[in-house]
Amino acid sequence: MSYFQQFMKANQAYVDLHGTYHLPLKPKTRVAIVTCMDSRLHVAQALGLALGDAHILRNAGGRVTDDMIRSLVISQQQLGTREIVVLHHTDCGAQTFTNEAFQADLQEILGVDVSHQDFLPFTDVEESVREDMNLLRQSPLIPEDIIISGAVYDVDTGRMTEVKAEKLQA
Repeated sequence: MSYFQQFMKANQAYVDLHGTYHLPLKPKTRVAIVTCMDSRLHVAQALGLALGDAHILRNAGGRVTDDMIRSLVISQQQLGTREIVVLHHTDCGAQTFTNEAFQADLQEILGVDVSHQDFLPFTDVEESVREDMNLLRQSPLIPEDIIISGAVYDVDTGRMTEVKAEKLQA
């Protein structure tokens, strides 16, 4: 049995518990969380969120990209969120490679030139949070009154540590 078939079976048990209540389209907390796809990070449980409480946007490294900003603009302008949390984590896969080495590997394995592609690796997890918070603050698509916060989640303990953003030069 494939994992997908197991997921379908597990989903039936979830449906039985879920009930038929209709949650509103807009997230209850008015928060959007930008975070990593890492399977060790269960965002809802770690932050005490219930179904329908927040938008959780995930990608490799939890990095702010053009597509992440696209999703945040929709989240804010169409669905009413007023706060963004950038949540990266310890022991991230994006810390295990450099662009150059990964690009060379892909060229060899796939025969595809990806030298133009930035895979957004990083070495300092707190600095990556600050960089992403600053990207959001500098985006003309993110209004100035949006609250932007950042933190690092420790995959070994589950503890979150706040990351303060650096003041931007005017």
